[in-house]
Amino acid sequence: QVQLVESGGGLVQAGGSLRLSCAASGRDFSRSVMAWYRQAPGMQREYVASITPTGGASYADSVKDRFTISRDSTKNTMYLQMTGLKPEDTAVYICKATFFPAGIYWGQGTQVTVSS
Repeated sequence: QVQLVESGGGLVQAGGSLRLSCAASGRDFSRSVMAWYRQAPGMQREYVASITPTGGASYADSVKDRFTISRDSTKNTMYLQMTGLKPEDTAVYICKATFFPAGIYWGQGTQVTVSS
């Protein structure tokens, strides 16, 4: 059974930092493109960052220079280091794995709340 389990969310003051983890199991995720998305209440899910199997990273403009995505393929785990957090970063953060040519998996999410 394929699973993605996020952890590391919580409540932090503006300007603070958090590190999210996404632990994958049930398949070899080293060949997948992995990504973080977030969804705030009443809003559509939005892309945050992604990382290729070879470590190439991309970011949404809203988080560039503040967030860093990484992965440890030996542990089947992806990370999101978040610094300089803002209240508008408050959302449920969800990880996604995409295999080519087929296979998309989503986690359940972890709540991040940034107080002003």
